[in-house]
Amino acid sequence: MKALIHGNGCGDSCCLRVQNLSVKIGSQQILEDLNLHVHCGQLMALIGPNGAGKSTFLKAVLGQLEYNGVIAFSVPGERSRKPRIGYVPQSPAFDPSDPISVADLFVCCQSKRPAFFGVSKAMRQNILECLDRVHATDLIDKRVGTLSGGELQRVLLALALEPLPNILILDEPLSGVDVEGQSGLMDMLDEIRQTYDLSILMTTHDFTMLHRYADKVALIDHKLICKGTPEDVLGSEDFRRVFRMRGGDGK
Repeated sequence: MKALIHGNGCGDSCCLRVQNLSVKIGSQQILEDLNLHVHCGQLMALIGPNGAGKSTFLKAVLGQLEYNGVIAFSVPGERSRKPRIGYVPQSPAFDPSDPISVADLFVCCQSKRPAFFGVSKAMRQNILECLDRVHATDLIDKRVGTLSGGELQRVLLALALEPLPNILILDEPLSGVDVEGQSGLMDMLDEIRQTYDLSILMTTHDFTMLHRYADKVALIDHKLICKGTPEDVLGSEDFRRVFRMRGGDGK
């Protein structure tokens, strides 16, 4: 495995660069010779059929899988520091009958203090500040298992944004969110990336939002098929061919 944290040749801008990335699990080649480049402030959407290797790619960037190639992140003036990465996994499930609240979840994730000891005044204020970033302070006392799909995504985003990352990685954030909630969630992600100048790398099967929100789209099917603006990728013959071959209509 090769990994590089600085020296990306991006001048004075921060960026994530993935070069010749390959991932093999057992005898199966999941990803091969994949190259991507994402600058801070950009939202890049990864699309592709089920089983194409999108989640595997995210796990490699997160350092959860062995890989060959280079995954490099550059922050101007901070060459010795590894990047901070925020991550929201795909569709975590919570039992509706579980009494754990949003505040309890933050305590479990961010504090060594057991949640059953209660939430201190200082911790509660910190949680409210985190939730305020995603316009969700009203959710602090709600039970996690009763949250809608959109509300849960906001809570998980608030957790991923503390401390503020250089890159935010989202695995199917629109899954389980209704149409109205999807638009609100994407508006919020757009606000976050502009406010904090961070990169967002997300997988999605919903292409309707890409023209409005994504700077770049990468089509993956075990290797990089094509990349470019949403208009270029979604209007390409590669896009139609990949989804037609895998049984989808590409809509």
